[in-house]
Amino acid sequence: MPGAGRRGAHAPTPAREFWLIETKGLRKSYPSGKHGRTVDAVRGIDLDVRAGEIFGFLGPNGAGKTTTLRMLATLIRPDGGAALIAGADLLADPAEVRRRIGYVAQGGGTADAVSGREELVMQARMYGIRKADALRQAEDALKAFDLTEFADRHCSTYSGGQRRRVDIALGVIHSPKVLFLDEPTVGLDPASRGQVWAEIQRLRTEGMTVVVTTHYLDEADALCDRVAIVDHGRVVVEGTPEALKREISGDVVLLGLAAGEAGPAADALRGQPYLHRLEPGEDGLRLYLDDGAAAIPQLLSVLNAAGIVPGTVQLQRPSLDDVFLARTGRSIEQS
Repeated sequence: MPGAGRRGAHAPTPAREFWLIETKGLRKSYPSGKHGRTVDAVRGIDLDVRAGEIFGFLGPNGAGKTTTLRMLATLIRPDGGAALIAGADLLADPAEVRRRIGYVAQGGGTADAVSGREELVMQARMYGIRKADALRQAEDALKAFDLTEFADRHCSTYSGGQRRRVDIALGVIHSPKVLFLDEPTVGLDPASRGQVWAEIQRLRTEGMTVVVTTHYLDEADALCDRVAIVDHGRVVVEGTPEALKREISGDVVLLGLAAGEAGPAADALRGQPYLHRLEPGEDGLRLYLDDGAAAIPQLLSVLNAAGIVPGTVQLQRPSLDDVFLARTGRSIEQS
Protein backbone atom coordinates (compact mmCIF):
# COMPACT_ATOMS: atom_id res chain seq x y z
CA MET A 1 0.00 0.00 0.00
CA PRO A 2 1.50 3.38 -0.92
CA GLY A 3 2.94 5.19 2.07
CA ALA A 4 2.69 2.14 4.33
CA GLY A 5 6.21 2.63 5.62
CA ARG A 6 5.70 6.19 6.83
CA ARG A 7 3.09 8.24 8.60
CA GLY A 8 0.41 9.24 6.07
CA ALA A 9 -0.96 12.70 5.58
CA HIS A 10 -4.13 11.78 7.46
CA ALA A 11 -2.52 9.71 10.23
CA PRO A 12 -3.23 10.60 13.85
CA THR A 13 -0.84 13.06 15.44
CA PRO A 14 1.50 11.61 18.10
CA ALA A 15 -0.71 10.28 20.89
CA ARG A 16 -1.50 12.65 23.70
CA GLU A 17 -0.80 11.15 27.08
CA PHE A 18 -4.42 10.24 27.85
CA TRP A 19 -5.20 8.70 24.42
CA LEU A 20 -3.77 5.20 24.16
CA ILE A 21 -5.45 4.34 20.85
CA GLU A 22 -6.21 6.76 18.01
CA THR A 23 -7.58 5.60 14.67
CA LYS A 24 -8.54 7.55 11.56
CA GLY A 25 -10.52 6.06 8.70
CA LEU A 26 -9.60 2.39 9.16
CA ARG A 27 -11.03 0.34 6.29
CA LYS A 28 -11.08 -3.31 5.28
CA SER A 29 -12.76 -5.07 2.34
CA TYR A 30 -12.86 -8.72 1.28
CA PRO A 31 -13.59 -10.36 -2.08
CA SER A 32 -17.18 -11.58 -2.20
CA GLY A 33 -16.45 -14.34 -4.71
CA LYS A 34 -19.09 -13.05 -7.11
CA HIS A 35 -18.17 -11.16 -10.28
CA GLY A 36 -15.04 -9.70 -8.69
CA ARG A 37 -17.02 -7.67 -6.19
CA THR A 38 -15.90 -6.87 -2.66
CA VAL A 39 -17.63 -6.68 0.71
CA ASP A 40 -16.79 -3.69 2.90
CA ALA A 41 -16.35 -5.17 6.38
CA VAL A 42 -15.08 -1.91 7.92
CA ARG A 43 -15.90 1.38 6.18
CA GLY A 44 -13.88 4.00 8.03
CA ILE A 45 -13.49 3.71 11.80
CA ASP A 46 -12.43 6.77 13.81
CA LEU A 47 -11.76 6.11 17.49
CA ASP A 48 -10.03 7.61 20.52
CA VAL A 49 -9.51 5.27 23.49
CA ARG A 50 -8.29 6.73 26.77
CA ALA A 51 -5.55 5.16 28.84
CA GLY A 52 -6.91 3.04 31.68
CA GLU A 53 -10.48 2.59 30.45
CA ILE A 54 -12.58 -0.38 29.35
CA PHE A 55 -13.76 0.48 25.85
CA GLY A 56 -16.38 -1.62 24.11
CA PHE A 57 -17.35 -2.29 20.50
CA LEU A 58 -21.04 -3.11 20.67
CA GLY A 59 -23.06 -4.31 17.71
CA PRO A 60 -24.72 -7.28 16.04
CA ASN A 61 -22.80 -10.16 14.51
CA GLY A 62 -21.26 -9.09 11.20
CA ALA A 63 -21.11 -5.39 12.15
CA GLY A 64 -17.31 -5.21 11.74
CA LYS A 65 -16.29 -5.44 15.40
CA THR A 66 -13.94 -8.41 15.10
CA THR A 67 -12.40 -7.16 11.85
CA THR A 68 -11.62 -3.84 13.53
CA LEU A 69 -10.08 -5.58 16.53
CA ARG A 70 -7.99 -7.85 14.32
CA MET A 71 -6.67 -4.84 12.42
CA LEU A 72 -5.71 -3.09 15.66
CA ALA A 73 -3.99 -6.28 16.83
CA THR A 74 -1.95 -6.43 13.55
CA LEU A 75 -3.52 -9.76 12.57
CA ILE A 76 -4.88 -8.32 9.32
CA ARG A 77 -3.66 -5.28 7.44
CA PRO A 78 -6.02 -2.34 6.88
CA ASP A 79 -6.82 -1.35 3.31
CA GLY A 80 -6.76 2.30 4.35
CA GLY A 81 -6.62 4.66 7.28
CA ALA A 82 -4.10 4.91 10.11
CA ALA A 83 -3.75 4.23 13.81
CA LEU A 84 -1.48 4.82 16.78
CA ILE A 85 -1.58 2.18 19.51
CA ALA A 86 0.27 2.88 22.76
CA GLY A 87 2.41 5.32 20.79
CA ALA A 88 3.35 2.86 18.00
CA ASP A 89 2.23 3.33 14.38
CA LEU A 90 0.06 0.43 13.25
CA LEU A 91 1.20 0.52 9.61
CA ALA A 92 4.80 1.70 9.99
CA ASP A 93 5.78 -0.45 12.99
CA PRO A 94 3.42 -3.40 13.53
CA ALA A 95 6.10 -5.39 15.38
CA GLU A 96 6.31 -2.68 18.04
CA VAL A 97 2.50 -2.62 18.27
CA ARG A 98 2.54 -6.38 18.95
CA ARG A 99 5.02 -5.90 21.80
CA ARG A 100 2.74 -3.36 23.44
CA ILE A 101 -0.57 -5.22 23.20
CA GLY A 102 -2.22 -8.47 24.28
CA TYR A 103 -4.89 -10.18 22.20
CA VAL A 104 -7.43 -12.86 23.15
CA ALA A 105 -9.41 -14.32 20.27
CA GLN A 106 -13.04 -15.37 20.60
CA GLY A 107 -12.12 -19.04 20.25
CA GLY A 108 -9.31 -18.87 22.81
CA GLY A 109 -5.84 -20.34 22.46
CA THR A 110 -5.36 -23.09 25.04
CA ALA A 111 -4.38 -26.62 24.01
CA ASP A 112 -6.18 -29.60 25.54
CA ALA A 113 -3.06 -31.64 26.39
CA VAL A 114 -1.13 -28.81 28.09
CA SER A 115 -1.60 -27.43 31.60
CA GLY A 116 -2.42 -23.83 32.34
CA ARG A 117 1.00 -23.34 33.91
CA GLU A 118 2.76 -24.73 30.83
CA GLU A 119 0.71 -22.50 28.55
CA LEU A 120 1.64 -19.40 30.55
CA VAL A 121 5.35 -20.24 30.68
CA MET A 122 5.46 -20.94 26.93
CA GLN A 123 3.63 -17.68 26.19
CA ALA A 124 6.07 -15.68 28.34
CA ARG A 125 9.04 -17.35 26.64
CA MET A 126 7.61 -16.43 23.23
CA TYR A 127 7.91 -12.79 24.29
CA GLY A 128 11.60 -13.28 25.05
CA ILE A 129 11.22 -13.51 28.81
CA ARG A 130 13.96 -15.56 30.50
CA LYS A 131 12.93 -18.97 31.80
CA ALA A 132 13.28 -18.13 35.52
CA ASP A 133 11.28 -14.93 35.03
CA ALA A 134 8.70 -16.76 32.92
CA LEU A 135 8.16 -19.33 35.68
CA ARG A 136 7.73 -16.54 38.24
CA GLN A 137 5.37 -14.53 36.05
CA ALA A 138 3.31 -17.65 35.30
CA GLU A 139 2.95 -18.29 39.03
CA ASP A 140 1.93 -14.67 39.63
CA ALA A 141 -0.67 -14.90 36.84
CA LEU A 142 -2.09 -18.16 38.22
CA LYS A 143 -2.59 -16.49 41.59
CA ALA A 144 -4.01 -13.28 40.13
CA PHE A 145 -6.59 -15.14 38.02
CA ASP A 146 -7.45 -17.66 40.77
CA LEU A 147 -6.10 -20.60 38.75
CA THR A 148 -3.56 -22.07 41.18
CA GLU A 149 -5.77 -24.95 42.33
CA PHE A 150 -5.82 -26.60 38.90
CA ALA A 151 -2.73 -25.00 37.35
CA ASP A 152 -1.05 -28.33 36.60
CA ARG A 153 -4.05 -30.14 35.16
CA HIS A 154 -4.54 -30.41 31.41
CA CYS A 155 -6.66 -27.60 29.98
CA SER A 156 -9.08 -30.22 28.63
CA THR A 157 -10.31 -30.69 32.22
CA TYR A 158 -11.11 -26.99 32.76
CA SER A 159 -14.59 -25.50 32.74
CA GLY A 160 -15.42 -22.86 30.14
CA GLY A 161 -14.92 -20.07 32.65
CA GLN A 162 -11.60 -21.46 33.89
CA ARG A 163 -10.34 -21.84 30.35
CA ARG A 164 -11.36 -18.29 29.50
CA ARG A 165 -9.45 -16.95 32.50
CA VAL A 166 -6.36 -18.81 31.27
CA ASP A 167 -6.88 -17.19 27.84
CA ILE A 168 -6.94 -13.72 29.42
CA ALA A 169 -3.90 -14.54 31.58
CA LEU A 170 -2.06 -15.54 28.39
CA GLY A 171 -2.97 -12.19 26.88
CA VAL A 172 -1.40 -10.20 29.72
CA ILE A 173 1.56 -12.41 30.73
CA HIS A 174 3.98 -9.92 29.12
CA SER A 175 2.36 -6.89 30.82
CA PRO A 176 1.00 -5.14 27.72
CA LYS A 177 -0.33 -1.59 27.77
CA VAL A 178 -3.51 -2.59 25.92
CA LEU A 179 -5.52 -5.83 26.01
CA PHE A 180 -7.87 -6.67 23.13
CA LEU A 181 -10.65 -9.15 23.99
CA ASP A 182 -12.91 -10.51 21.25
CA GLU A 183 -16.31 -11.58 22.64
CA PRO A 184 -14.76 -12.70 25.96
CA THR A 185 -17.87 -14.34 27.44
CA VAL A 186 -19.53 -16.04 24.46
CA GLY A 187 -20.87 -19.44 25.48
CA LEU A 188 -20.24 -19.01 29.21
CA ASP A 189 -22.81 -19.55 31.94
CA PRO A 190 -23.84 -16.52 34.06
CA ALA A 191 -21.48 -17.37 36.94
CA SER A 192 -18.50 -17.75 34.61
CA ARG A 193 -19.41 -14.53 32.81
CA GLY A 194 -19.38 -12.74 36.16
CA GLN A 195 -15.90 -14.11 36.94
CA VAL A 196 -14.56 -12.92 33.59
CA TRP A 197 -16.12 -9.47 34.13
CA ALA A 198 -14.43 -9.29 37.54
CA GLU A 199 -11.03 -10.12 36.01
CA ILE A 200 -11.43 -7.47 33.31
CA GLN A 201 -12.40 -4.87 35.91
CA ARG A 202 -9.38 -5.87 38.03
CA LEU A 203 -7.03 -5.36 35.09
CA ARG A 204 -8.48 -1.88 34.53
CA THR A 205 -8.04 -1.10 38.25
CA GLU A 206 -4.39 -2.07 37.90
CA GLY A 207 -3.97 0.44 35.07
CA MET A 208 -4.44 -1.64 31.93
CA THR A 209 -6.49 -0.39 28.99
CA VAL A 210 -8.96 -3.03 27.79
CA VAL A 211 -10.82 -3.03 24.46
CA VAL A 212 -13.71 -5.50 24.26
CA THR A 213 -16.01 -6.54 21.44
CA THR A 214 -19.43 -7.81 22.46
CA HIS A 215 -22.97 -8.22 21.21
CA TYR A 216 -24.29 -8.61 24.77
CA LEU A 217 -26.13 -5.45 25.82
CA ASP A 218 -25.82 -6.15 29.54
CA GLU A 219 -22.08 -6.77 29.19
CA ALA A 220 -21.44 -3.45 27.46
CA ASP A 221 -23.65 -1.61 29.94
CA ALA A 222 -22.14 -3.13 33.07
CA LEU A 223 -18.50 -3.42 32.02
CA CYS A 224 -17.55 -0.58 29.68
CA ASP A 225 -16.60 2.98 30.58
CA ARG A 226 -17.40 3.98 26.99
CA VAL A 227 -18.79 2.14 23.98
CA ALA A 228 -18.77 2.59 20.23
CA ILE A 229 -21.93 1.14 18.69
CA VAL A 230 -20.94 -0.34 15.33
CA ASP A 231 -23.18 -1.23 12.40
CA HIS A 232 -22.30 -2.14 8.81
CA GLY A 233 -18.64 -1.33 9.37
CA ARG A 234 -19.14 2.15 10.80
CA VAL A 235 -19.41 3.72 14.25
CA VAL A 236 -22.96 5.03 14.52
CA VAL A 237 -22.55 6.59 17.97
CA GLU A 238 -19.97 6.67 20.76
CA GLY A 239 -20.08 7.62 24.44
CA THR A 240 -20.65 6.33 27.95
CA PRO A 241 -23.54 3.86 28.29
CA GLU A 242 -25.38 6.28 30.58
CA ALA A 243 -24.94 9.27 28.26
CA LEU A 244 -26.12 7.29 25.25
CA LYS A 245 -29.20 6.06 27.10
CA ARG A 246 -30.00 9.61 28.24
CA GLU A 247 -30.33 10.55 24.56
CA ILE A 248 -33.44 8.35 24.54
CA SER A 249 -35.62 10.58 26.70
CA GLY A 250 -38.29 9.30 29.03
CA ASP A 251 -39.36 5.70 29.60
CA VAL A 252 -40.05 2.62 27.51
CA VAL A 253 -43.30 0.66 27.77
CA LEU A 254 -43.50 -2.80 26.22
CA LEU A 255 -46.98 -3.97 25.24
CA GLY A 256 -47.53 -7.69 24.73
CA LEU A 257 -50.25 -8.12 22.11
CA ALA A 258 -51.99 -11.02 20.42
CA ALA A 259 -51.21 -11.84 16.80
CA GLY A 260 -52.69 -9.26 14.46
CA GLU A 261 -53.24 -6.62 17.16
CA ALA A 262 -49.99 -4.65 16.80
CA GLY A 263 -51.17 -2.73 13.73
CA PRO A 264 -54.56 -1.66 15.12
CA ALA A 265 -52.95 -0.80 18.48
CA ALA A 266 -50.36 1.39 16.75
CA ASP A 267 -53.10 3.14 14.77
CA ALA A 268 -55.06 3.82 17.97
CA LEU A 269 -52.05 5.22 19.87
CA ARG A 270 -50.49 7.42 17.18
CA GLY A 271 -50.93 11.10 17.88
CA GLN A 272 -51.27 10.75 21.65
CA PRO A 273 -49.47 13.73 23.27
CA TYR A 274 -47.52 11.59 25.75
CA LEU A 275 -46.08 9.30 23.05
CA HIS A 276 -42.75 10.17 21.37
CA ARG A 277 -42.39 7.12 19.18
CA LEU A 278 -43.55 3.55 18.81
CA GLU A 279 -41.78 0.58 17.25
CA PRO A 280 -43.10 -2.89 16.44
CA GLY A 281 -41.58 -5.69 18.53
CA GLU A 282 -41.57 -9.45 18.29
CA ASP A 283 -44.79 -9.83 20.30
CA GLY A 284 -46.30 -6.36 20.40
CA LEU A 285 -45.23 -2.72 20.54
CA ARG A 286 -42.38 -0.75 22.10
CA LEU A 287 -43.51 2.74 23.18
CA TYR A 288 -41.29 5.71 24.10
CA LEU A 289 -42.94 8.14 26.52
CA ASP A 290 -42.04 11.05 28.80
CA ASP A 291 -43.41 9.44 31.97
CA GLY A 292 -44.34 5.80 31.52
CA ALA A 293 -46.00 5.34 34.91
CA ALA A 294 -48.32 8.32 34.35
CA ALA A 295 -49.03 7.41 30.72
CA ILE A 296 -49.91 3.73 31.18
CA PRO A 297 -53.50 4.33 32.43
CA GLN A 298 -54.12 6.67 29.49
CA LEU A 299 -52.76 4.36 26.83
CA LEU A 300 -54.71 1.42 28.30
CA SER A 301 -57.85 3.52 28.10
CA VAL A 302 -57.17 4.33 24.43
CA LEU A 303 -56.55 0.66 23.65
CA ASN A 304 -59.65 -0.43 25.55
CA ALA A 305 -61.75 1.99 23.49
CA ALA A 306 -60.34 0.29 20.38
CA GLY A 307 -61.25 -3.13 21.75
CA ILE A 308 -57.63 -4.15 22.43
CA VAL A 309 -56.46 -5.60 25.76
CA PRO A 310 -52.68 -6.11 26.05
CA GLY A 311 -51.55 -9.41 27.47
CA THR A 312 -48.61 -7.76 29.27
CA VAL A 313 -47.50 -4.20 30.06
CA GLN A 314 -43.87 -3.64 31.12
CA LEU A 315 -42.26 -0.35 32.14
CA GLN A 316 -38.47 0.00 31.78
CA ARG A 317 -35.73 2.54 31.34
CA PRO A 318 -34.11 2.90 27.89
CA SER A 319 -31.35 0.39 27.11
CA LEU A 320 -28.41 0.37 24.73
CA ASP A 321 -30.62 -1.64 22.40
CA ASP A 322 -32.99 1.35 22.33
CA VAL A 323 -30.01 3.54 21.37
CA PHE A 324 -29.16 1.13 18.53
CA LEU A 325 -32.82 1.02 17.48
CA ALA A 326 -33.06 4.82 17.44
CA ARG A 327 -29.91 5.09 15.30
CA THR A 328 -30.44 2.21 12.88
CA GLY A 329 -34.15 1.42 12.92
CA ARG A 330 -33.67 -2.14 14.19
CA SER A 331 -32.72 -4.00 17.35
CA ILE A 332 -29.30 -5.50 18.07
CA GLU A 333 -31.02 -8.51 19.60
CA GLN A 334 -33.03 -9.09 16.43
CA SER A 335 -30.14 -8.45 13.97
